[in-house]
Amino acid sequence: MGRAFTYVILGGGVAAGYAALEFTKRGISHGELCIISEEPVAPYERPALSKGFLLPEAPARLPSFHTCVGANEERLTPKWYNEHGIELVLGTRVKSADVRRKTLLTAIGETISYKILIIATGARALQLEEFGVAGSDAENVCYLRDLADATRLVDVMQSCSGGNAVVIGGGYIGMECAASLVINKINVTMVFPEAHCMARLFTPKIASYYEDYYKSKGVQFIKGTVLSSFDINSSGKVTAVNLTDGNRLPADMVVVGIGIRPNTGLFEGQLTLEKGGIKVNGSMQSSNSSVYAVGDVAAFPVKLFGETRRLEHVDSSRKAARHAVAAIMEPAKASEFDYLPFFYSRVFALSWQFYGDSVGEVVHYGDFSGSTFGAYWVIKGHLVGSFLEGGTKEEYEAIAKATKLKPEIEDLAELERQGLGFALAISRKPPPSQPVEACSSGCLILQKPMYAWHATAGVVVAASVAVFAFWYGRRRRRW
Repeated sequence: MGRAFTYVILGGGVAAGYAALEFTKRGISHGELCIISEEPVAPYERPALSKGFLLPEAPARLPSFHTCVGANEERLTPKWYNEHGIELVLGTRVKSADVRRKTLLTAIGETISYKILIIATGARALQLEEFGVAGSDAENVCYLRDLADATRLVDVMQSCSGGNAVVIGGGYIGMECAASLVINKINVTMVFPEAHCMARLFTPKIASYYEDYYKSKGVQFIKGTVLSSFDINSSGKVTAVNLTDGNRLPADMVVVGIGIRPNTGLFEGQLTLEKGGIKVNGSMQSSNSSVYAVGDVAAFPVKLFGETRRLEHVDSSRKAARHAVAAIMEPAKASEFDYLPFFYSRVFALSWQFYGDSVGEVVHYGDFSGSTFGAYWVIKGHLVGSFLEGGTKEEYEAIAKATKLKPEIEDLAELERQGLGFALAISRKPPPSQPVEACSSGCLILQKPMYAWHATAGVVVAASVAVFAFWYGRRRRRW
């Protein structure tokens, strides 16, 4: 048995929802699109899982955070998909794919064929066992990647109020979960091997600010070491966490956030892989012209850097999904995906945004003892990255625009002196006037074509001159 569709999206995360909305905006017919997902629910905004979903009071629950509310667009409930003739194949695992035959085989033996496939399989959470540590199946050890993980984490938190939690990992998941645990009145100790939290993005100075803030909320940090084993009781619960530096931490629950791995397994040996993901071009098209990839699983060319990268963030997933659909539906009009890498987080009363790349020399600015500060990254004399904590909407937009423009930086000390004012000044500059060049006869030639109304005006003037000349000639002959 089998079904056939024009378009199939494999994966039911953020990218799938935004791709579906873009397809409908571009006029697909009922019955053309199918979404296959292992999860039993329609696509939703995954960032809610580490934020609103974990709150002890008025927590976020579906259907409130189905896509595409994260971008202030329609909320795509199951009813919406039904009304738009989009087939949701939920709770279904695809066990094999054949890109040459354009078919997918599900775990129950159904074959689903397509003309165009969008791979949006995302990534899975790395397990402790991959690092030689057993215990992921313990009753009170939690990961956070999907709705089932989040639901389980809430259940464990509610049974541990006033207890001790150990968070393994100092990245996004670790930091956001630690904040949620504190809000749920649980004592938190964070453990990670790096010298400071968010080591892939934060400088030591920026990290120090957030660590001090977390410490003021009661969070303890143990850095430069890793988990070696658990103590597990007869009920299958972890009672203590043992570290390689000899520390033993009592634990009522453990949250593990040690990274992710893209879900490329179905396509290894069939599509070109790079940077751990499926390599795509500026249209998000893979090495097979009928297959596109978006989100965490895709490695795409970042024009700003002139290299291929795989980005793990919701903003990239949303925008790449829309771009891929635009390229599929109107290939003749498709431009290269021109994405400015963007990351953000909101924890406690804090909120930061980062744009660009965290490489090169760092210039910090602002009041690190207050609530608003930031940093710029400069490489080869150009601004390539910007970070801001506690900014306004205008200020965040300013650092984004400044980073996109990659302005030349001649004096780092002057950049530090200007601080946020530099980005604000850059963002407020009017766009450069249209450049012109002189021709040999002294005329001016615009480097861009004239607008259509200019041409129309020219035609009208020329016609008027011709009519006048004809009329004037007739009068002259009568004189």
